Amino acid sequence: MYVRGAALLGCMALLAACGGSETGASGAPPAAAGVPVTTSVVAATSWNDSLQGLGTAKARESVTLTAKVSETVDRVHFDSGDEVQAGQVLITLSGNQQQATLQSAEASARDADRQYIRGNELVQAQLISRASVDTLRANRDTTRARVAEMRANIGDRTIRAPFAGVLGLRQVSPGALVTPGTSIATLDDIGMVFVDFQLPETQLARVSVGQRLFGRIAAFPGRDFDGEVQTIDARIDPQSRAVTVRGIFANADRTLRPGMLVQVRLQQQARQALMIPEIAVIQVGRDTFVYRVREDETVEQAPVAIGVRAEGMAEITEGLEPGQRIVVDGTGKLRPGMRITEGSVQEAKSQPADEAPAAGAGGAQ
Repeated sequence: MYVRGAALLGCMALLAACGGSETGASGAPPAAAGVPVTTSVVAATSWNDSLQGLGTAKARESVTLTAKVSETVDRVHFDSGDEVQAGQVLITLSGNQQQATLQSAEASARDADRQYIRGNELVQAQLISRASVDTLRANRDTTRARVAEMRANIGDRTIRAPFAGVLGLRQVSPGALVTPGTSIATLDDIGMVFVDFQLPETQLARVSVGQRLFGRIAAFPGRDFDGEVQTIDARIDPQSRAVTVRGIFANADRTLRPGMLVQVRLQQQARQALMIPEIAVIQVGRDTFVYRVREDETVEQAPVAIGVRAEGMAEITEGLEPGQRIVVDGTGKLRPGMRITEGSVQEAKSQPADEAPAAGAGGAQ
């Protein structure tokens, strides 16, 4: 019995030693299991490049209304924020003296016209000379010009909207004295707005009139405003080496206001590109590479050249071909020649350290 018990204990010790050698002292899985990573197959996709710029919104037409003469305000025909039509009367200034002068000028003009008509009758009867008729004609023309001058003077006392648009804050009240240069209100045509933004001169070949634009403002995050390139400046700024581009945006709902900061994105024509997740790209010094998966499920470093980067994606211009498989997530644990397994990297990271030895012990049983 003693011999059999000793033999049994020896066998159990041998089995325990074998199990410990498989799982290892740290309880780590065997190297043949591979490093869990997430992979992706490289494929050509349709990609739209975009150029970015910052600009300020401007009204298509904008003016500060002022008076041409010094006079007191008789009546105000608008309120702040009104939409007005071209030619609509906005301010009427006092003009009693000018009205009286106009009536006097009109009376003089009528009298001069009657004298000229009578002079023509007399010259035909050879009662006066032709020179006298010429004098009467000149007098008639002078009085008519005087009437036109007075009417223009009175017209300057009526301020009208030069174009249709939206009025800003009213700055005057009835009875106020206005002079040339006194601000009455602002008038902006914002049915369409301009946005001027700058791009580097190196991108000039990628911009053309009529290209589609998208604009975003801080007041409405996530909303894109559609526009297009209207004009490209004829000159390059010699200091910044940038060209100014003017975009025009429809603004029927009056959302865009003059002075707003607009982030402009200029859409380029769609093209085919090898786009991969940017997290798959590894930068070490001046070297840029990705981990490419070989047929035997081991990895190798593949030097690549990067094109554009946008929205978490990177363009590969050299180093990869469509159909090749690369490691996207889990590159931090990899070295050339290591074996991988397709799995959830996050689950592998969150697995408790004491679970691996328990699994190994269960396998030994």
